[in-house]
Amino acid sequence: MTKAIDQASQKFYDRMTKVLSKIYQARSFEDAYPLVEKALLILFHAQRLTVYQRNRSSKDIVSRFKTGNDLQEIRVPITASSIAGYVALSKKAIIINDVRDSEELKSIHLALRFNDSFEKNIEFTSRSMLVVPILYKDVLLGVLQIINREDDRAFTQQDLERTQEFAELLGQKFRYDFGCTEGPYDYLLEQQLIDEKAFKQLEKKADSRTPLSRLLRDHARLTSSQIGQSLECYYQVPFISYNPEKYYLHPLCEQVNKAYLKNSNIALLAEHGSEMVFILIEDPNDTHRLIEIKNVVGSHESQVCVGLLDDIHQYLGVSIGGPQQDGANLSSLLDELEDAQELDPEESGADTEDVSEEDSTVVRLVNRVLLDAKRLRASDVHIEPGKGRTPTSVRMRIDGVCQEIIQVPATHAKATVSRIKIMSRLDIAEKRLPQDGKFAVRLQGQPLEVRVATIPTVNGEGVVMRLLQSGEPVPFDQMNFSPSNKQGVEELLQHPHGILLVVGPTGSGKTTTLHALLATLNTPEKKIWTAEDPVEITQPGLQQVQIQPKTGFTFAAALRAFLRADPDIILIGEMRDQETAHSAVEASLTGHLVLSTLHTNSAPETITRLLDLGIDPVSFSDALLGVLAQRLVRTLCPSCRQDYNASAEEVAFLKRRYGDDADELNLSDKVKLYKAEGCEECNHTGYRGRTGIHELLVSTPAMREKIYQGATIGEIRVQAEADGMRSLLQDGILKVLKGDIDFDQLRRVTAE
Repeated sequence: MTKAIDQASQKFYDRMTKVLSKIYQARSFEDAYPLVEKALLILFHAQRLTVYQRNRSSKDIVSRFKTGNDLQEIRVPITASSIAGYVALSKKAIIINDVRDSEELKSIHLALRFNDSFEKNIEFTSRSMLVVPILYKDVLLGVLQIINREDDRAFTQQDLERTQEFAELLGQKFRYDFGCTEGPYDYLLEQQLIDEKAFKQLEKKADSRTPLSRLLRDHARLTSSQIGQSLECYYQVPFISYNPEKYYLHPLCEQVNKAYLKNSNIALLAEHGSEMVFILIEDPNDTHRLIEIKNVVGSHESQVCVGLLDDIHQYLGVSIGGPQQDGANLSSLLDELEDAQELDPEESGADTEDVSEEDSTVVRLVNRVLLDAKRLRASDVHIEPGKGRTPTSVRMRIDGVCQEIIQVPATHAKATVSRIKIMSRLDIAEKRLPQDGKFAVRLQGQPLEVRVATIPTVNGEGVVMRLLQSGEPVPFDQMNFSPSNKQGVEELLQHPHGILLVVGPTGSGKTTTLHALLATLNTPEKKIWTAEDPVEITQPGLQQVQIQPKTGFTFAAALRAFLRADPDIILIGEMRDQETAHSAVEASLTGHLVLSTLHTNSAPETITRLLDLGIDPVSFSDALLGVLAQRLVRTLCPSCRQDYNASAEEVAFLKRRYGDDADELNLSDKVKLYKAEGCEECNHTGYRGRTGIHELLVSTPAMREKIYQGATIGEIRVQAEADGMRSLLQDGILKVLKGDIDFDQLRRVTAE
């Protein structure tokens, strides 16, 4: 008897080896399946089988390979409500003797059901099933479903063990088909985004309070998208970063204890315009947590996604590794401040400095203001003292416009200012002179860098906090250049040497544009140095330097140092003086591509400004590649903007403002324009975010001749327009017609 069993077992493994050999020799399992379909049925003594595969971008598993021609494809959600879906969710193999026995199904999971709708119009009937997950390194890649033994007997434990062995080997083939990596961060090593030695050092430093993903972002200067792509390659589920403009906490979170979500590192997210529940988890391989949260999600359509631990906690509004010091909202904090005020309003001479800057409510108030500023995408926070016992106003500049957010009671105003000065390492006793400083904090798991300026006023010290938008560069394709400007900039970036200037007033997005341009130039074969004040945007591959004027390390000094450091491309944060401008011209003439900024109002004006600094016109005309002038304009909220047919007067106005080239607009009698309306998403302002308008002056032979001759601004503008330059106003009109902005906002930033 034992000998017969051994022979049967040997026969099975011989057949399995032949089947696997054909599968591994094929380019993909898709190519192999038609060759091994019959052999698989014989191998498992089955009437039918289905092989489900997981799609990284899908919430389902899909029956890509199955016997029978009755259905081309079956999509099964990864939930406990279906047999294949339950196995995919739990990663447990199961044997079912009768799929129509509801009690047997409930003994496996209370929600488990068999969907017989697929068999209503066919001659085949499912009875028993053997279902196993296809895994690699505990990552779900698919499900193998064996249906009905051909001898009508029940599947045995031996059948289950053999099927699991086959599925394990099949998982290795799926791994190659899917591009799976061995570990969550192997992609980063394979792409040489970080070397193995540095990675292991960071891995040793990581713990429950300081996750490895944070160390990779903060110390290895890797972007969230790079880390996310690595996690996707390993876990085979979509990656979601912190993006509050797109995702927000799903109402289901109100039914779950916030502490449970934090401790489980899970956030349930919703997307505007979608009914889907996105289950964001830092380890999608944790089956126990997923089954628990799926019970909360219930019948809602859901999709498991991977996220960074810091991002998950930021969605939840909590901080990692400690009590929440900044979670209270502003209104509740202000209530606490009001309660703390003196009860006798007649005592106007009371000392308002009795409140300490270390008072817990003051600390939380400052943290909350910073958090709300980041959430509202504010660029600056203005703290403006009132007279006497008048409350201090806190205003935020959002999309270029100041909006009052709160008023701090006079009793706590000075303590609030002192708290900010302590964070900035400023002298809290000095209240007669302006002071400048900066600080960096981590709130709710996210780093935030702030530049601080204090200015004495007749009512007390005023404070302006500039939120430095540290993070990743905006992709070049998202800069919203017009087609002609985009083509022009791309052509300028192909030059190996020369000067390209990005100009505009303070806050016009010059640094953002420069880093978008650098991102297209940032390749392994190029050495790039940048000197900035401050360093706001970081990119892997760049050597970025912080200017320190107090120590004598100026832009000019940095530029001189860079020229001894074998650069290909140099970025100078700003040309502030003749020495810097002269050095930049010399650098470009000696074979380097130089990018920089200047505070001027237009592209033609930039040329005369530099010539006024004393730059040699001949050298400058040879060095200049082009000047990109820009402004930022508030964009219409895409959720509520209203379209309407422009009147004849408006069409005539557009043509008149565009100028002699208005024919290229192709304006007809039925021109559609857009206007602001207002909704919850844009805080009823009608505007959300900002976009750029640009004018690009390209240095042509005729333009170089004008520069050499010392032409006036008017002459340079005429030549630039003859060379194809479109003014800021003209580019803005194109974006008005496109529906990005309206004419009211365009007029706010153009002086024409």
